[in-house]
Amino acid sequence: MNIKFFCLAALLVASMLAHPAAQAQDAAKLAKDLANPIASLISVPFQFNFDSDIGPLDQGSRLTTNVQPVIPVSLNDDWNLISRTILPVVSQEDIFPGSGDQFGLGDAVQSLFFSPKALTKSGWTWGAGPVFLLPTATDELLGADKWGAGPTGVALKQVGPWTYGALANHIWSFAGDGDRNDISNTFLQPFVTYTTPTAWSFALQAEATYDWKAEQWNVPVGFLVSKVVRLGKQMISLQAGPRYYVESTPGGPEGWSFRAAITLLFPK
Repeated sequence: MNIKFFCLAALLVASMLAHPAAQAQDAAKLAKDLANPIASLISVPFQFNFDSDIGPLDQGSRLTTNVQPVIPVSLNDDWNLISRTILPVVSQEDIFPGSGDQFGLGDAVQSLFFSPKALTKSGWTWGAGPVFLLPTATDELLGADKWGAGPTGVALKQVGPWTYGALANHIWSFAGDGDRNDISNTFLQPFVTYTTPTAWSFALQAEATYDWKAEQWNVPVGFLVSKVVRLGKQMISLQAGPRYYVESTPGGPEGWSFRAAITLLFPK
């Protein structure tokens, strides 16, 4: 699994270097829109995350492919509704002694942001709404087997080539398998992105999760490089970069990780 993943990552990086954008100005605008989680842009990311040193013996590994469609809907002249879905497809091995291999769907997360079309007086974009945890996992080791819900919100500002802000949510479980642990998790994602006129983007972000039941943090920090290019008639974004777990839950991933992504873009 490791060899296949890194071969895919190498191909993505090579594609970044080999395919200049046909229309640099449009590509740069799309790149900046992508830095905004609630931009009025339909996108379908396929995100690949490789983690290792999992489990009590640090012998496990996991490849998570997140399918993450983002669909904005204009409600009226003043408001948008942005749907953000995360559906993980997971392949993992040896996360517990004797657990073997698992492959299938993980639990899905569905977020809905109500966002005003106009910026605030100080130039900020924001959105807020509900987030839902759906027990879509096909194996008990791939999900929590719980229904969950809570609030989510995002705020960001774009100044010149810079985009900075944060996304957050909190999910409580309210139904599901009574023998599984209840959920009360806070997710925080601060981010800063620099986008060049040639549609390159350089992003630094954390994806911190705090488990209030176990009183534990999980904090991977990533540096990601992306490029918007045209593939035939289709605009896409290619992304790759390392991540490092500055804090990890017992038995969770440790040390260095890697992310690569292909995003299909459908500008209006």
